[in-house]
Amino acid sequence: MTKELLIPLGGSIAALLYVCYLIYCVLRKNPGNKLMQDISKSVQDGAKAFLKREYTYVSMLVIIVAILISIAPYLKPGVGLGWATSVAFIAGAFTSALAGYIGMSIATRANSRTAQAASDSGLKGALTVAISSGGVMGMSVVGLALLGLCLVYIFFKGEPSIINGYAMGASFVALFARSGGGIFTKGADMGADLVGKVEAGIPEDDPRNPAVIADNVGDNVGDVAGLGTDLLESYVESIIASIAIAGGLGLVAPQLKLMPLYIATAGIISSIIGISYVKLFGRKNAQKSLMGGTYLSAVLTISATYFIVRNFGASYGEYPLLGPFYAAVAGVISGIIIGLTSEFFTSSNFFPVRRLAEKSQTGPAITVTEGLAVGMQSTAVPVIVLAVAVVVSHYFAGPYGVAMAALGMLATTGMVVAVDSYGPVADNAGGIAEMARLDPSVRKITDKLDAVGNTTAAIGKGFAIGSAAFASLGLLAAFMSAARIDIISMKDPYVIAGLLLGGMLPFLFSSMLFRAVGNCAFQMIREVRRQFKEIPGLMEGKVMPDSAKCVDISTKTAINGMMVPGAIVIAVPVIIGFTLGAEGLAGVLIGALITGVMLGIQSANSGGALDNAKKYIEEGNYGGKGTPTHAAAVVGDTVGDPLKDTVGPSINILIKLMAVISLVLAPLFL
Repeated sequence: MTKELLIPLGGSIAALLYVCYLIYCVLRKNPGNKLMQDISKSVQDGAKAFLKREYTYVSMLVIIVAILISIAPYLKPGVGLGWATSVAFIAGAFTSALAGYIGMSIATRANSRTAQAASDSGLKGALTVAISSGGVMGMSVVGLALLGLCLVYIFFKGEPSIINGYAMGASFVALFARSGGGIFTKGADMGADLVGKVEAGIPEDDPRNPAVIADNVGDNVGDVAGLGTDLLESYVESIIASIAIAGGLGLVAPQLKLMPLYIATAGIISSIIGISYVKLFGRKNAQKSLMGGTYLSAVLTISATYFIVRNFGASYGEYPLLGPFYAAVAGVISGIIIGLTSEFFTSSNFFPVRRLAEKSQTGPAITVTEGLAVGMQSTAVPVIVLAVAVVVSHYFAGPYGVAMAALGMLATTGMVVAVDSYGPVADNAGGIAEMARLDPSVRKITDKLDAVGNTTAAIGKGFAIGSAAFASLGLLAAFMSAARIDIISMKDPYVIAGLLLGGMLPFLFSSMLFRAVGNCAFQMIREVRRQFKEIPGLMEGKVMPDSAKCVDISTKTAINGMMVPGAIVIAVPVIIGFTLGAEGLAGVLIGALITGVMLGIQSANSGGALDNAKKYIEEGNYGGKGTPTHAAAVVGDTVGDPLKDTVGPSINILIKLMAVISLVLAPLFL
């Protein structure tokens, strides 16, 4: 078995070696003057402090859950759980946490270097540093995830029930990283914007604003570390779902169980080429360069998948040899269409955002109403595409094909995360340029990169929710196989009850996260107002604000706010499984998937549209900064921010984590 895994092991090592190269590329760049370095160091310290506290709490929960999994055989003999599944669970959690920490560490060091590169070399220099930093996050995700999965596979001889624990560990950490980071970043952002830009009338990222450093810290812990762990779990779960379904359906041919690992390896190599393309050929148009690298990675992965399936695949049942390839292509195409749809509804290059900016002239109420409408409208195309892709992939390869469609979409995760993670680096670079009083031309360059980053982030969030839907479907199919469920009957009252409860969960979960963001913003606003009022000389720029206090507020409120929603997500599959049985739990998973996908897409795209409408006005349209139109757009942005960076991304993990917990615990519900 070890020999068969040499290729994916080699691919994971290649990814990690490329990470080392990208780290070298970032760290050798000029970090700027002393003030720039000091600001960057403040962001680094704040991000490290938050992750340390967050990981401490999560580690305690990981240990508790691992112990419960270990003693499960004593509660119900022969369930297939035990110490081995606990080890895999801890390995998955550790891998996810490590990937997030590495990406965050480099992102917080790349911000001042990106600003300095913009000053020295213009847009291309800044883009090169930012995409290298994003590449560290992206390739760390796929490299560590695949390496850990291969080691677990080898050590436990491919036992599905044990490997599933690895995915559960990755999901477990991802939930808290995404929700906690989202609460942190949006609470700080709202406080900085509403008091600084609206009330005090000072520019964005003005050094007088005490919440600016906390805002920059939040970009890294939420949009870099949180994003990385989010897609890491989708990536792992798509591979594991394929393996689990292959085993559950009796497809014991090694090539069918191991083929997902080979496709993942092809995706890693393609992502390395895509990132290198952006670094080498990124010029005046950052968005074309980034999307060009993304499409190049996708095309190379599709091509490699054809040869992998043709040479390593096997016909089974009524499905053709190339069935898994067609399913993977359906996944890739659907991912691209979902991403382009997100771009259309969130980019200022298209009329939905421009119309939103125009309507901001009438005040914040219409801004928020139109922003919500844009997001709701944006759900139609992605859902239709997902529905078609599910039917097509199942037609060509059955349940295994649905899982392969998810893998096809996620094979280029390294490139997708790199493109998405570059945005927060560019955003931080703009903040440092403002706080360090660099030439205005530097801020113009970083703003261009940041605007592109908002669009690529929206594409990434659309990609994430689409992949979450596919991964959850694959995990659901694997759960039904493990729980020995052939058909879910709509006449079963337990199934109906499960559907209703599952449909409610994303809304309950979202409300808790919204309240947590609101609580964080409330305390942040109160603290910023206090400092503006009570610190003599602050508004005149004669003294520096107490930024550490704001970072501490965000840290405490984020940790407190993430615990209860996370506990509910973990507890629901266990409670439902024991009370309503496996069929009722299947209903919960389906209900949560249906409403979660809609709410996730709407949240991400509403938030992205409101954010970019504000930026479109700040470019000088409809009066520009300092006008009532701009003030209305800022208010709209503060509503949209928790939608796109807290609620939307966290729902992805909710539906996946419940599915993987159900899969791991399926033997208990028989």
